[in-house]
Amino acid sequence: MPESTFAELPWQPIYDALNVVVPAIEDRPLASYVEEFSATMADTTAIQYFDRSISYAELNAEANQLANALVSLGVEKSDVVGLHLVNIPQYVVALLAVSKIGCAGSGVSPLMSPSELAYQIEDANISVLISLDDLVDSTLQRLNNPPACLNHVISCSASDHLQPQQAAAKQLAELQCHNYLDLIAQFPADFAQRPVSGDDTMMVQYTGGTTGRPKGAELSVRNLMYNPLQYSAYQPWEIGSEIVITGFPMFHAAGLAFVIATLRHGGQFALIPNPRDVEFMCAQMLARPPTRLAAVPSLFQMLVETPAFKQVDFSKLRIANTGAAPMASGDRQKLEEIIGEGKVSDMFGMTETGPVHVSNPPGASVPEAVGIPVPGADTRIVDLETGTYEMPFGEAGEIITSGPHVMKGYLNLPEESLNSLRQWRGKTWMYSGDVGYMDPQGYIYLCDRAKDMLIVGGFKVFSVEVEDKLQSMEEIAMTALIGRPDTKRPGNDIVHLYVEPAAAAKELDSSELEARILAFCREHMAPYKVPKAIHIIDAIPLTAVGKIDKKALRVNSD
Repeated sequence: MPESTFAELPWQPIYDALNVVVPAIEDRPLASYVEEFSATMADTTAIQYFDRSISYAELNAEANQLANALVSLGVEKSDVVGLHLVNIPQYVVALLAVSKIGCAGSGVSPLMSPSELAYQIEDANISVLISLDDLVDSTLQRLNNPPACLNHVISCSASDHLQPQQAAAKQLAELQCHNYLDLIAQFPADFAQRPVSGDDTMMVQYTGGTTGRPKGAELSVRNLMYNPLQYSAYQPWEIGSEIVITGFPMFHAAGLAFVIATLRHGGQFALIPNPRDVEFMCAQMLARPPTRLAAVPSLFQMLVETPAFKQVDFSKLRIANTGAAPMASGDRQKLEEIIGEGKVSDMFGMTETGPVHVSNPPGASVPEAVGIPVPGADTRIVDLETGTYEMPFGEAGEIITSGPHVMKGYLNLPEESLNSLRQWRGKTWMYSGDVGYMDPQGYIYLCDRAKDMLIVGGFKVFSVEVEDKLQSMEEIAMTALIGRPDTKRPGNDIVHLYVEPAAAAKELDSSELEARILAFCREHMAPYKVPKAIHIIDAIPLTAVGKIDKKALRVNSD
């Protein structure tokens, strides 16, 4: 194919009009910023948790205590610490402690089943897991054979920073379990930052994989510390004065990105443990009007329908970020009627890209598009067959991106890393699997999601992972998972499972088979992955080459 003739950076005129510059790279660990702020603005609130304000001095001191505690448990730079928590202060403290030591962290979803948890612990080689006490009881206690790499569990409570209470350490077979408050109380509040380079792994964040197992994306210090500067370049942060409220959980790539950006700039981060509690979220906004707001479209939809949201003072709001799913134009209009026009900014990307590589500039957004490449990101559209021909404007292809935001690779998966990270035009590019096209101004429009990926409540559900797990059931011969649009939550899918019964299920009626499948799913999968509708059919349709024909299922289900 002949090479297409794009301008080098078709979106550059938009940068020029908005006075956007590509930010410089500064490979400083996150903890070093908090250490600095603990001295220069010690009493400034870093974390707001219900009515509890935690200053930068307090946050840094507690992070130092935890860093000392982790070192005493044998944690070294080469280790991985698991953060099995919801949005509570200990997550932020642990993120900083890991940064001070220079080891890697790994966000572990509280929604995981015991088998999913065990897989991530073993795959990431997690030696210490910091977990919520409720999760220790509900999930860790159900691990039949804890992975050999896991040596210690630190159990903490959601009330530790509100009404701390004496609690005995949890008892776990074969594992040493420590009470968080008792453990850190044994150590001093001073810790010298260990040497860290930009290429060091900062987090191992898990995402769905084509092999049916989640993959650990190795994200470096440079990836995670630079990306906030990229997606914030349209609305740069004001040091020490920002108030950030987001419904994204910190174990999710977006939530992680926002807490990193906030602490890097001396801002105040409001913790929202349960984003579905919109009344609480609104109460936080009424008490401390945000300068930055972020949520998935469905949560913004819920907020708009909440009377208290309309009472919030949004005069200081600078930007409202949305991502993980498209926002319907009608919902965008309703939101802007409340918060002000020109403040909504779409974000698009993936865990592997830090996570944002495309964003709609506030004030210059094209609502139908996901935006233009963020500064420092070269994002292109290439042909689906070879991935080496740049598609003409307006023609669909695979979205790829290159720059300091792109991950190091997938942990322990060299072949998948080589397939996703490819050399082209002298750069390393992340091949996203998402299909879209670019217009002559550089705006990118999505045509389709990554193959067979669903969005449920802002979370990605990879059908192959669910299908592979179900194949262990003797009652099942073959399965296919598809999504149908959730009309009540635009941008989200309803999970539909199609099942071809095996010979072992011939004696069962459909209701009994459905009940067994549902029980299996609830036992072995996170709740958002559990099918909402199960269809028992005689045979799963196949294409001419023997692949499952999901297109036929989608057509027949409409």
